[in-house]
Amino acid sequence: MAGPPLRLYLDRALRRFEKEKAMKQSTKDEVKGKIHEVKGKVKEKAGRATNDPNLVADGQDEHVTGKVQKKVGQVEKVLGE
Repeated sequence: MAGPPLRLYLDRALRRFEKEKAMKQSTKDEVKGKIHEVKGKVKEKAGRATNDPNLVADGQDEHVTGKVQKKVGQVEKVLGE
């Protein structure tokens, strides 16, 4: 399954990005939210491909969680943290 390698890649990319630039918390929330969205979509597709309803549900949960986290970051930016 593509889950663990993708997770490692995304986590490393986020850490590298955070080191290069000091990000505001709102930006971090947006980036982490987008990462969760992508991971959720991958899990959903993998679950459908393997006919695993639990993996599909986990993917949907993670996708929605990512959308919420990304929206929180956007709201924080508007409110000025």
